[in-house]
Amino acid sequence: MGTIPFDAQEREALCDLFEELGGDAPTLLKGWTARDLAAHLVLRERDILAGPCLVLPGPFARFADRRRVNLLAHNEFGWLVDRLRSGPPAGFFRLGWVRSFPSLNEFFVHHEDLRRANGLGPRHELSPALQDALWRNVRRGGRFLSRQLRGVRLELERVGTGECVIVREDGPSVRLRGAPGELLLYLFGRQDIAEIEVLGPAQAVDTIRRIRFGM
Repeated sequence: MGTIPFDAQEREALCDLFEELGGDAPTLLKGWTARDLAAHLVLRERDILAGPCLVLPGPFARFADRRRVNLLAHNEFGWLVDRLRSGPPAGFFRLGWVRSFPSLNEFFVHHEDLRRANGLGPRHELSPALQDALWRNVRRGGRFLSRQLRGVRLELERVGTGECVIVREDGPSVRLRGAPGELLLYLFGRQDIAEIEVLGPAQAVDTIRRIRFGM
């Protein structure tokens, strides 16, 4: 597995779990089953109109969701999983930086969405190289993913290493301490399930817990 890109490893593992659990399995995404999640991931890579709208607000997001519902209406779960397992199509999603950054984030986070909604806990066996890749993405994406935070200095610490990055600089300091994958989940709005230690003054910590992280 070491020579396989990390996004491909996460894609393959997620597809295996889709097949193991079935299309009706719950996810951490409100109202979504595994079938909905698989359609979302296929749409992201293969619908040139709706894919970009997935990260946009309002009417764009609603348009993308209608396309996802249509994709579900016309395709079986097994077809969606096979399509996803076949890898990214030619073009944008095969670019190296896309695979190592947004695509790795997408597949890792959604893999955990499916795992943890079905009683499977955090993966403590992640390789050091994958942990390093996830930490790079935490550092690269932390400022954007915490963009709604105001009035708090936010520090992210990789547990066990002392490595730390500051992604917000205004106000009293709060530090999120955890493994890279758990920090990534927290930054993607999975605060309730991420195994993270939150350190800082009570009022600032409360601010952190109330704001919306993520895309």
